[in-house]
Amino acid sequence: MRLLIAVLSAALSFAAFAEYPDRPIKLIVPFAAGAGTDAVARFTAQKLEEQLKQPVVVENRVGASGAIGTQAVATAAADGYTLLFVASPFTTVAAATPATANYDPIKQFAPVALIAAGPLVWIANAQAPFATMKEMIAYAKANPGKLAYGSAGAGGVNHLALELFMNKTGTDILHVPYKGIAPATTDLLGGSIATLTGTIPAVLPHVKSGKARALAVTGSKRSALMPDVPTMKEAGANGTEVYNYWGIVAPVGTPVAIVQRLNADVQKFLAQKDVQERLTSDGVDLTPGGPERLAAFIANDYNGWKRLVIDAKLKLE
Repeated sequence: MRLLIAVLSAALSFAAFAEYPDRPIKLIVPFAAGAGTDAVARFTAQKLEEQLKQPVVVENRVGASGAIGTQAVATAAADGYTLLFVASPFTTVAAATPATANYDPIKQFAPVALIAAGPLVWIANAQAPFATMKEMIAYAKANPGKLAYGSAGAGGVNHLALELFMNKTGTDILHVPYKGIAPATTDLLGGSIATLTGTIPAVLPHVKSGKARALAVTGSKRSALMPDVPTMKEAGANGTEVYNYWGIVAPVGTPVAIVQRLNADVQKFLAQKDVQERLTSDGVDLTPGGPERLAAFIANDYNGWKRLVIDAKLKLE
């Protein structure tokens, strides 16, 4: 009897997978519509829809630096019809504010695919009293607590990039959290704050216009979009590498066969020339690979930020 039940269960699981997907899939984006991550998520949804032959509907669920939308997926049915588009706050917010985040990025999700990863760039207001990263470090040390830095919110990647920077350079910089990086950038251009980190596509127009100065990129190599801008190591801030990333995860317990199907379809569209051109224009590197690649990336990122929170004795709750 047990053997019969096992055989019937396996048959039903196979039948369910064979029909997957037989209805629209929801892709939750825990950030505001129109933001950089949202734009990439919608492009991804379009490409995934072409592979799956079913609508992939983007739903923005914003709030708490991405935690609200993330929590919704953590408790969704593990059937492959509710997915989460993740970016750096998926791990940074959970590491920095675990009680507020109220989710575990490793235990509550099944990694599907890592899509791309790339550095941030430090910029400063064009009128700031420094023009290079080394000059900014010197200024911050000479004026503790007086240099204002804007972030997209407490616990996000922009915020923790600052905490990592201060920890490694021995500086004291005032953190000014905003509800998103867009209003922070507006204030930087207006002179209310002196510096921030942002994605390359978001800040590049301001650098080209002369309204902001690019001080350094947070990756291990220079960006092809800003070849004259040094890395943090080159600029005198070794050990402060930070990467933004994009990927897809599902609720834990999602059948392995469905995760593998979704991953295979992501690999197919990552191989397309228009996808490569689109993502490269965002200053990121494509990161094809199986679910295990995203799992390793998430674990490394999450554990690294947790160590920073402990080492720097951060209290962000």
